[in-house]
Amino acid sequence: MTDVLVVGGGPAGLSAALFTAKNGLDTVVYDTDETWLHSAHLFNYLGIESKDGEAFLEDAREQVEGFGVDRRDGEVTGVEQSDGGFVATTEDGETEAAYLVLATGTDRSLAEELGCTFDGDVVDVTVSMETSVDGAYATGAMVRDQEWQAIISAGDGGAAALDILSKEEGEHFHDFDTPDDAE
Repeated sequence: MTDVLVVGGGPAGLSAALFTAKNGLDTVVYDTDETWLHSAHLFNYLGIESKDGEAFLEDAREQVEGFGVDRRDGEVTGVEQSDGGFVATTEDGETEAAYLVLATGTDRSLAEELGCTFDGDVVDVTVSMETSVDGAYATGAMVRDQEWQAIISAGDGGAAALDILSKEEGEHFHDFDTPDDAE
């Protein structure tokens, strides 16, 4: 069983995967490669003056894989709760994880299948992106009816990951990187 299963390989999913893997949690990402970034050009992403969405996505994938994320091509066709957390079904079989991060854009069908509470058309989440199903998170366009910016989605993924890491540590977890010679 893996620690964290992320469904979706856009900014929200990859951000969640980066934080969890970087901090020692075994993380699997299922990616259909259908993110909106393929048709985007980033001018409004903090720290990036101008970058093609394809190039950004390539860099993000390389970064998460560098931290040991197991990124798999393929679609998750179903999710359900299990004794140990969650089971996701794909055409290649099943993957079980303690935590589940849904980052599937406007496709909210897996959240609905899991039994998450909705607020109108969007998945209802806490400030940490946790759904009504303990240990399951929803991010990005799943939880917003308007604000679908890549940077907002990445922040949602980071918030979900920090909540997972806090649960694992038993206290609030902060992921601040500082060089050894920082004062």
